[in-house]
Amino acid sequence: MIERYSLKEMEKIWNLQSKFEYYLKVELAVCEAYSQTGKISQKELEKIKKLAKFVLKRIDEIEKEVNHDVIAFITNVNENLGSLSKYFHMGLTSSDVIDTALALQVKDAAKIINKD
Repeated sequence: MIERYSLKEMEKIWNLQSKFEYYLKVELAVCEAYSQTGKISQKELEKIKKLAKFVLKRIDEIEKEVNHDVIAFITNVNENLGSLSKYFHMGLTSSDVIDTALALQVKDAAKIINKD
């Protein structure tokens, strides 16, 4: 987004940091669902929620090697999860994450538009 034309609230939804925050929300929601089905224990879920972090600079470094933003994101988060990384992105495709995150971004942007 061109900064001078964007509302701060809207810019926050569409910036790069936020894109990956939405990816993380999607991934953690899937982990939560797996916890509800018993594939991930509640204790493991709490650890995943606590440890699942990313750093834009690190994602950028990884993406330069792998040429794929979702793989770079997953790799960076997995660096923080250790053995729990086996649960992160389990059963998902990149499109599952991208499309769901985009839908959440559009929903949040629509709230701003509707309010205005």
